[in-house]
Amino acid sequence: MRNSGNLSTLRSELGALLALAIPVILSELGWVAMGIVDTIMVGRLGPEAIGAVGISSAAYYAPALFGIGILLGLDTVVSQAWGRRDFEVCHQWLAQGVYLVVSYTPFAMLGIAALPLLFHRFGINPAVSGPAAVYLHILNLGTLPLLIYAAFRRYLQGVGRVRPVTFTLISANLINWGGNWALIYGHLGLPAMGLKGSAVSTCLARIYMAAVLIFFAWQHERRRGHPLFAHWPTPHWQQLRALVALGAPAAGQIVLEVGAFGVATLMAGRLTADALAAHQIVLNCASTTFMVPLGMSAAAAVAVGHAIGAGDLSRARRAGWLALACGTGFMALAACAFLLLPRPLLHIYTQDETVVSLGTRLLMLAAAFQIFDGIQTVATGALRGAGETRQPMFVNLGGYWFFGLPLSYALCFHAQRGVFGIWVGLTISLIVIALYLLWQWARKSHRMLLRGANAEVAAQP
Repeated sequence: MRNSGNLSTLRSELGALLALAIPVILSELGWVAMGIVDTIMVGRLGPEAIGAVGISSAAYYAPALFGIGILLGLDTVVSQAWGRRDFEVCHQWLAQGVYLVVSYTPFAMLGIAALPLLFHRFGINPAVSGPAAVYLHILNLGTLPLLIYAAFRRYLQGVGRVRPVTFTLISANLINWGGNWALIYGHLGLPAMGLKGSAVSTCLARIYMAAVLIFFAWQHERRRGHPLFAHWPTPHWQQLRALVALGAPAAGQIVLEVGAFGVATLMAGRLTADALAAHQIVLNCASTTFMVPLGMSAAAAVAVGHAIGAGDLSRARRAGWLALACGTGFMALAACAFLLLPRPLLHIYTQDETVVSLGTRLLMLAAAFQIFDGIQTVATGALRGAGETRQPMFVNLGGYWFFGLPLSYALCFHAQRGVFGIWVGLTISLIVIALYLLWQWARKSHRMLLRGANAEVAAQP
């Protein structure tokens, strides 16, 4: 009977986790789809255009994602407050998150505007660097709405309102696709702007995303009789400091990870346009599959946070392990798809046979790290839900920047392995990072289990 009860509990908790995770996963897929749409839509302009989108995106997302990463602290504080049913505190944390990104945005935009000055120093192919600089300057105009969207997204996910986020990203992709079609090639009476049109379309989609999530948050607060802007909190310095203390390591972890792949793209930019295009396409494929464990990671953070806020440490532990099982199971299937269907996947982006041939070999390497990518991503989310954000940051710093990237550089340029050397270095570093974070979650979750058992014993008469 006890085993039957345990199985029933697991099924119930798995169902609750998936109900939270699936809309978030769809949202993450919608997020990465915007970059994929941009890459596909400019594909007809040639390998140089694909490479320009890749270089500018790699340069843009490190500073922009630091701002998004700081808000990851909202996963912990909002979800735990919601688990305690303290809805007013959830609202207060949202306001502090908005103040934080509004303050950060000018610095991010200045840093992004200066990045094209470094393209020459990195030795980026001149056929790519010029268009990439133009694309990046336009993309920069959408930074504030992107960060406002991120603040409202973390809040809505933290209070369990994930479907509005899914709707917003799916509809934003339709807007971005239509904008690309009209502005790149000059449809609907609009000028043919080429690569610039893609960047303008992305900015418009980000403004839309911010506006829609603000509306959904306002609607959510109004339903509980608490109009969002009628009771908007003032800056609270203690909460701001706490959010930075919690979010800065999470932001550092994200920037270190995304920045590592950005630096890898800059390395590939020193090679031929075909090698850079193959690198960018395979990175898009790997980024797409990565969105599933990333969504599961966000769900794990919220589920673990809700359980801790409710004082149920055993449930928090189970939520983390269930999320890990789901995330790594999907990535095993993704690895099989990369191994069995490389050419059909690559033909979605280009028909250039040189690019496809290079990309096929790179997809084999991407398949090798899929499971490990799933492990490290979901483990990071589970740890974040438990309030641990420093360990993932430090392991990403050591794994990518002190080990993986130097190895990639040596294999690419000194061992003359080209773009394949870059991916071998990234693959090995990802495996090391994943195993360490899995061990950290095992330790953390075991301690939670012991604390929960001790609390039950202490509560007995």
